[in-house]
Amino acid sequence: MIYCSTTYVKDLIHESAILLIRILVLLGILTSFTLFSPLFSPPINPVIDLTSSFRAYSTEDLSTSTQPGLPHIFDINLRAEIVSQGINFPTSFVFLGPDDILVLEKNSGQVRRIVNGTLLEQPLLKVNVSAVGESGMLGIETARSNSGSTYVFLYFTESSRDNTSGNSSALEPPRNRLYRYDWYNNTLSNPRLLVDLPAAPGPSHNGGRITIGPDNNVYFTVGDMNSAELERFLTRAENIIDGRDPDGRAGILRVTLDGQPIQNDSLVVDKYPLNLYYAYGIRNSFGIDFDPLTGNLWDTENGPYYGDEINLVSPGFNSGWNKVQGVWEIEGGSKGSPMSNTQESNMLVKFNGQGKYSDPEFTWARNVGPTALKFLNSEKYGKRYENDIFVSDFHKGNLYHFDLTENRTALELDGILKDKVADNQDEAKSTVFGGGFGGITDIEVGPDGYLYILSLHQGGYDCRLRELTATGQVLPGEPPCILYHSQLQGTIFRVIPENLS
Repeated sequence: MIYCSTTYVKDLIHESAILLIRILVLLGILTSFTLFSPLFSPPINPVIDLTSSFRAYSTEDLSTSTQPGLPHIFDINLRAEIVSQGINFPTSFVFLGPDDILVLEKNSGQVRRIVNGTLLEQPLLKVNVSAVGESGMLGIETARSNSGSTYVFLYFTESSRDNTSGNSSALEPPRNRLYRYDWYNNTLSNPRLLVDLPAAPGPSHNGGRITIGPDNNVYFTVGDMNSAELERFLTRAENIIDGRDPDGRAGILRVTLDGQPIQNDSLVVDKYPLNLYYAYGIRNSFGIDFDPLTGNLWDTENGPYYGDEINLVSPGFNSGWNKVQGVWEIEGGSKGSPMSNTQESNMLVKFNGQGKYSDPEFTWARNVGPTALKFLNSEKYGKRYENDIFVSDFHKGNLYHFDLTENRTALELDGILKDKVADNQDEAKSTVFGGGFGGITDIEVGPDGYLYILSLHQGGYDCRLRELTATGQVLPGEPPCILYHSQLQGTIFRVIPENLS
């Protein structure tokens, strides 16, 4: 998941408990308690880092930066620079044109505009959002209408109350909604509700990444909205064979620019909202993009405490949740053995053969919190990177780079990554393009052809208690835990040639 939540903490504690049991068997209860009692100690004066200085969170040597205050790009011919700062808890952004950016603030429910690097004082739009957990103002994308005007699509967790006014009387439960606005005369106007989805039980796994496909339709991610894994909210879209009919959760949904279902490649063409599903079995996703050469869709997916994924998403793609995550069968909420073809046949929902499972094209065995996925459809960095995949993460502050195979249906992975699994951070090092970005939430390719990276670049309270030192600071190399309600400032970086002035 993108932000460290109570679910993430529970997963980590669960994983720690398994490890503890094994050590107890080997060393005895007394020795184990002596060695690992700090795991259960209360936090020691935890603090939030609200300094203006930049803190890098990549692991080991990946956290170093040759220029203080800036991320480090591992290609010596490239460097990162700051484009704009001061956005409160930003989640997603788009370009209206050169040096003209719209960016979302998760907790305030605001759409902000940045012109020539300056964040304009007044927001373009403010809506009432539920900002608890991963809820809030989450996704934005633009598209051209048939008449040539510009549409702006927004995905947010809408609340009937104003979270900033102190009014606590909500008239209805929050809902995850996709809206379309007209961009006219420098304003967002004529809101049109396209898709209305539940947000219960929440408050996490809402997804929210939006992109426009080669077919000029709107694709957007929706998580299972069920961070506590409550059984009554599970559906067949989460591979519960006897579960409820899907209600829009746990998938990649697709509609026209007017919000209408598309029958081609849908799971069930005559039933709403099944006819919105392009893919399903997805725990949560913050990254989707189309290959500019093949038109294939790719995504990232967040696992619990293991099994973060990169997937090639064909129509009817089943990502396997909550029966499989990464390449492992889920056994009582824990990572089991690799799933066999027989298990796949017996365990997964297939919607009369229209749903098809396939293994991830890349898996992190331990969480990095993958967020955005972007194809670099640009020659600005040379042929070495043109049309390759770039992926960001939230927990490590890394930007990853992947080549594709000749037929562009898999990632070009060699050596220890040939099995498509990074068992630890050392194995993933060869894929790291840059580090020290903080918690990355989005990537875009600007009109100038360069990569732009949006991130929370300040640290926060570390929920993983065992990694607090006596001074309350996070241990070097460990991921931060960002409080949902924090007002941490965001930064937009740009990756440019070293010699560009």
